[in-house]
Amino acid sequence: MSGSDYEALRAGFTAAVSHELRTPLARLQSLLESAELPGADLQKLLRNAREEVGEMTELVDDILFLSELEQEREVVALGDTEAAPVLRELVERMRERAELAGLRLELRIEDDALHVPLRARMLRLVVENLLENSLRYAGEGATCVVSLTREEATIVLDVADDGAGVPDQDVPRLFERFFRSDRARTTRGTGLGLAIVKHVIEAAGGTVEARGGQGRGLDVRCVLPV
Repeated sequence: MSGSDYEALRAGFTAAVSHELRTPLARLQSLLESAELPGADLQKLLRNAREEVGEMTELVDDILFLSELEQEREVVALGDTEAAPVLRELVERMRERAELAGLRLELRIEDDALHVPLRARMLRLVVENLLENSLRYAGEGATCVVSLTREEATIVLDVADDGAGVPDQDVPRLFERFFRSDRARTTRGTGLGLAIVKHVIEAAGGTVEARGGQGRGLDVRCVLPV
């Protein structure tokens, strides 16, 4: 990448970060102004203000982590993890939240002995982001299946739901930083989860692909070397 290309990329990233931070900052300012009005429900306003601060903190954390990945400060692939225990723990931990959202979680592991070329923290991060994506956008009544299989010389981690899906034209853009489809814009989220998944999987020598479309759910397939 040339110097001018890098500067253009950095400028674009900075502009996107600024844009994404403005929304929760504007909401926070509005809440604080409302707190000064006569008869304001201060407890409710404080709860809402904490949520906005939490969203900004999550966004900043994701931005910093993604920046580390892109600059290769984080050694993603330095490790080897038995995947089954990590997947089981995550699915069980998120099952209650999924049930409250009307989403049914299933876990399918072909072989408990399968290992992935990632540290446990990185594997957990990938699966958490994929499950969070389904929790936010699949919709009530959907089923999300997490599967782990071996295919020839690769390990395939697949997280697929049969929910609302996204417009067909949005599927190729899901791994872009801050990209959110029209449906996703109505919910909270940093817009960086799938971008982080892509960087982690590719840093480990793998590939990631999203498949699906409007009304056909979303299937994110991560392929890693054995």
